[in-house]
Amino acid sequence: MSDPVTTATTGTAEIGVTGLAVMGSNLARNFARNGFITAVHNRSYAKTKALIDEHGSDGTFVPSESSADFVASLAVPRKILIMVKAGGPTDAVIDELAELVEPGDIIIDGGNAKFSDTRRRQAALQEKGIHFVGCGVSGGEEGALNGPSIMPGGSAESYTSLGPILEKISAHVDGAPCCTHIGTDGAGHFVKMVHNGIEYADMQLIAEAYDLLRRGAELTPAEIADIFGEWNKGDLDSFLIEITAEVLAQVDAATGKPFVDIVLDAAGMKGTGTWTVQTALDLGIPVSGIAEAVFARGLSSAATQRAAAAGKLPGPNNSWAVKDKDAFVEDVRVALYASKIVAYAQGLDEIFAGAAEYDWSINVGAVARIWRGGCIIRAKFLNRITEAYDVDAGTEIPASLLLAPYFTDAITGAQDSWRRVVAGAAQSGIPTPGFAAALSYYDGLRSVRLPAALIQGQRDFFGAHTYKRVDKDGTFHTLWSGDRTEVDA
Repeated sequence: MSDPVTTATTGTAEIGVTGLAVMGSNLARNFARNGFITAVHNRSYAKTKALIDEHGSDGTFVPSESSADFVASLAVPRKILIMVKAGGPTDAVIDELAELVEPGDIIIDGGNAKFSDTRRRQAALQEKGIHFVGCGVSGGEEGALNGPSIMPGGSAESYTSLGPILEKISAHVDGAPCCTHIGTDGAGHFVKMVHNGIEYADMQLIAEAYDLLRRGAELTPAEIADIFGEWNKGDLDSFLIEITAEVLAQVDAATGKPFVDIVLDAAGMKGTGTWTVQTALDLGIPVSGIAEAVFARGLSSAATQRAAAAGKLPGPNNSWAVKDKDAFVEDVRVALYASKIVAYAQGLDEIFAGAAEYDWSINVGAVARIWRGGCIIRAKFLNRITEAYDVDAGTEIPASLLLAPYFTDAITGAQDSWRRVVAGAAQSGIPTPGFAAALSYYDGLRSVRLPAALIQGQRDFFGAHTYKRVDKDGTFHTLWSGDRTEVDA
């Protein structure tokens, strides 16, 4: 192991971390454990001291009380990772560091920043010759310490210097690091944003599957925990399925009740899911599964409205009469798998659209590869997504993930189960916004013709918004208030 804390203050540290809350502290320890001399700094020196006192044996740390000493302790080109609250606090730290570093140095924001903020910050620092890297980090506290999935943006030049360090501390799957250069300016934070949007959808779908098993088949949380444990051995093998089984198996020590029954059913959110949906709207990309997951969290927190409606708004008279529980459980499993595929497909569509809009060269196959380990949405079928978008292998990129042969086959095999679950839930009054939105999207995607032609007619009628025809080129308008003849627009 490396020597513990050093008191050297000039040009010795290979990487620096400022902001030593749990994530920042764990990342600093990860750097040190991997043999990097790590400078550490926090606005309150007490946190810096606590890190050294409790974990100084993890490797070589260079603690500093002031920002100036912190910057001076780093070898050139300096590489500084900021781990503070997004928004104003991040801007304040960047502004302070920008006055202390030199051209060629690298400032990295490892928080959940909005990608548009990252683009703004990158442009401002570029004028000073300073590299700015918006870096998505997924995996929570455990991932930060033991190996996260890392999504850095910024210049190719900055990645040449920074990349080997990030790759070494990242999770590794099949010997490959779960870290790659995503693209310029805000690309890293954009991909992390979409990752979190997919995470929202994935969690909502899992919650709906649990609700169906409990209300439809009248299974206990402990029984459902065993089912999720079995599911985690097959196609649904993933981190979220794994931890779902553990949460459902947990018993509350104070009451002896299932843990899930003593938790208030109001889901929180910090913004990245909302950003994913807002950005998709700006790009014109339908991410209905992700949107429904965000809206479902909102509805869960609408306590006053739900209390007023409970027992007063009528629903179906008959509950779900499940005759074959084993068959029902399998239907729910298959419907969950199909809906998850749609969620990933929609997220990847948004990444493609973002890359086109902001001129990012994003290798989507590489993104799927680095999501295989360390991150919250890591799952067995990401290997298949990597294969579907493997540009290095000369793979023909599908127009949608659903059109990649493996996923087309999976969705084809899911049809009957998927439709039985969504239809049965609707008839029984069990809300499945994620399942239903995924199936509706799928049916819309495969439709030869959609009713949007009528919408275009309506738009032309009330607003002269014009329309195109299927039988000839051009743009047209009908004189609805006149003789209703058609004219070129």
